[in-house]
Amino acid sequence: MKKFKIPSIPPTTSKSIRFPNDMIDEVEHWIQGKDCTFSAFVVEAVRVALDNLREEAENE
Repeated sequence: MKKFKIPSIPPTTSKSIRFPNDMIDEVEHWIQGKDCTFSAFVVEAVRVALDNLREEAENE
């Protein structure tokens, strides 16, 4: 059986960035009705992009 660990929330910093309106509309379309915020979607998208960049750097 896997041991339960209480998750810790990583520290965060507020950043203001500008998005093209069409991108905002599309993200909001995809998260509509789901348990996901705009910020959570963007954080996950950036996390995936960073992982891809790391993989590419390792393969060079």
